[in-house]
Amino acid sequence: MSESKTPPSGGWGALKATLASIQPANAARAVIALANANQPGGFDCPGCAWPDKPDTRINFCENGAKAINHELDRRLADAAFFARHTVTEMLGWDDYTLEQQGRLAEPMRYDAASDKYLPIAWEWAFALVGEHLRAVSPDEAHFYTSGRTGNETAFLYQLFVRLYGSNHFPDCSNMCHEPSGRALTASIGVGKGTVTLDDFEHASAIFLFGQNPATNHPRMLGTLREAAKRGCQIVVINPLREAGLLRFQDPQQPLEMLTNDATTIASHYFQPKLGGDLAIGKALIKAVLEAGAHDEAFIEAHTDGFTALAEDVLATGWDALVEASGLAREQLDALCALYLASDASIFTWGMGITQHRHAVATIQMLVNALLVKGNLGKPGAGACPVRGHSNVQGDRTMGINERPSTAFLDQLGKAAGFTPPSDHGRNVVETIAAMEDGRGKVFIALGGNFAAATPDTPRTWAGLRRQNLTVHITTKLNRSHLLPGRDALILPCLSRTENDETAGRAQQITVEDSMSMVHLTRGVKPPASPHLLSEPAIVAGIARATLANSPVDFDGLVADYDRIRDLIAQVVPGFQDFNARVRSPGGFYLGNSARELRWTTVAGKAQFKVHALQPDVIAEMQALTPNKLLALATVRSHDQYNTTIYALNDRYRGIRNERRVLFANAADIAALGLVADQRVDIVSVWTDGERRVEDFRLQPHDIPRGCLAAYFPETNPLVPLDYHDVEAMTPASKAIPVYLLGK
Repeated sequence: MSESKTPPSGGWGALKATLASIQPANAARAVIALANANQPGGFDCPGCAWPDKPDTRINFCENGAKAINHELDRRLADAAFFARHTVTEMLGWDDYTLEQQGRLAEPMRYDAASDKYLPIAWEWAFALVGEHLRAVSPDEAHFYTSGRTGNETAFLYQLFVRLYGSNHFPDCSNMCHEPSGRALTASIGVGKGTVTLDDFEHASAIFLFGQNPATNHPRMLGTLREAAKRGCQIVVINPLREAGLLRFQDPQQPLEMLTNDATTIASHYFQPKLGGDLAIGKALIKAVLEAGAHDEAFIEAHTDGFTALAEDVLATGWDALVEASGLAREQLDALCALYLASDASIFTWGMGITQHRHAVATIQMLVNALLVKGNLGKPGAGACPVRGHSNVQGDRTMGINERPSTAFLDQLGKAAGFTPPSDHGRNVVETIAAMEDGRGKVFIALGGNFAAATPDTPRTWAGLRRQNLTVHITTKLNRSHLLPGRDALILPCLSRTENDETAGRAQQITVEDSMSMVHLTRGVKPPASPHLLSEPAIVAGIARATLANSPVDFDGLVADYDRIRDLIAQVVPGFQDFNARVRSPGGFYLGNSARELRWTTVAGKAQFKVHALQPDVIAEMQALTPNKLLALATVRSHDQYNTTIYALNDRYRGIRNERRVLFANAADIAALGLVADQRVDIVSVWTDGERRVEDFRLQPHDIPRGCLAAYFPETNPLVPLDYHDVEAMTPASKAIPVYLLGK
């Protein structure tokens, strides 16, 4: 099908898919909830972290609607449900089936004798957690956090854990945008994006690296649509040709819907090989330097290290950049010409950049390219890492960080009246290793699906099963709950869409989006079960049962979330007068020092970072096997959000009712002696041996030769635990060395 005939993203297809996802008995509640999403006085969408304008109307987003419908599920996974099914039985179900069992309705404790979860009273559950935590040292407990957790919960959680004596905070950032924070902090002094929504209205060109907004953050397409309509160049750099990035039909534009028209999003589309982006960043800089188009005044006033960078880049030949990028020379020239012609450029990126062995180096090379043309601190320009979960950035701001700064710990200790632990804690990769070898004995997860989201799945499962206690604070059944430690609890919490009341007082939480806007969110629907507690209440209950003589009154804090925000204001920079400022329409902007051309690096200036082109991991691993190796990227389907599976379809890639699909270049399929639709096993190769997943259907796709893509979590078992970014330790899930075995 030609691109002009390919159905656009959004539009009638999105509306049809949304309506199909609503349970008939739930239709009225769903419509009311959707009308309150992202509105003043309503609740923030529990999906992605793309921001809204303060004057937004109903901001329709297909995947956001699915997330809300998912939370509004009227089915209940209650005590009667767990009485009918053993853990072993449920472990055999697929992830979609687990999600379809409905909302978790009451606290449950694992009973090994019957292999079932049984009801437990809340106070007994809290007491059990406290008993286990007091029985081990703080070094033997790990505290995971999902990016859907609100600011108030995240702050309470880290406060409790540090009062307990630990900095072991593995979190979802470790698996997604950790390299962004590390790279940006070292280069420009702040680990967040420098742009706001207003910048997208002034950019001459927007470069999208390694991301697929139509599936992962669909509201971004509305912003890109507006930019494209005013003539901004939208330049996509992505190995997979994604239909959702080609044309977009805005469901909120009646004329487009009635005429079945659509807006072209990508003005230019480049398909490098997996991992080719560092070379592309270097090529952009080389083209700027060779053209004499660098901003000498900006470089002199605001940067350090330019001479070393220029020498390294100019010494790198174009042939090497072509080879490392996977783009032909004429394609590289065309891409560089677009950057040279733009007087204000935004670079955005997603996990197609961050989940590589040299992700930090790649991001710093992209920042180098921005700096060399002065594309920071001016309208329409800057760096924009696009986060996934709705508050993954806010959680890190609130102190969910295994490597907290000394300044943060000092302020926390001063405000709460204790001395926080100062040793660095463990991230996700280090936590799995510690649980596996016996150094970890208690694992508590505040949301998420750790067993499915993490790399090297069998090792993660083994580590969870070795725990003395596993605790999951969550809304729906998932894989992690079925890998209990010797003792295990499921603690069900309110969702973002539900009323949170304490002693008759309606509570509100806050979140921080990808562009550092902080705003309130309040649930509007009655709780799915009378036995549910809020996340802050659950954290407070665990703290009360664990800590003796705590200087912090956790129950007093959760009685009124304003008190939590008052404490946050004493600790976290930028949150002064938190309660007053967040009640302004749209909340408030935290600010960004690099945007203001204030450089909080050690040298007091932005830092150019020199990085050599990296060896090809596929070529490195080829020596270990006679089989032809290719690079595999793990990706989402359109009907999932991270590990949550809403349905078994992927509309934009033409997939229906299946997930074990392997996308491959048709020429590679033929060269391997295979045929389309053939079933294959996928085997990954690493220095410690091979890993294997079975029975995937080959699907021809527009992807460069030597590259493959398949859905996670089904392919997470192929990612070795020590195959990660060399600095940030984020799993390198976007370029796994694999070979195929036909069946």
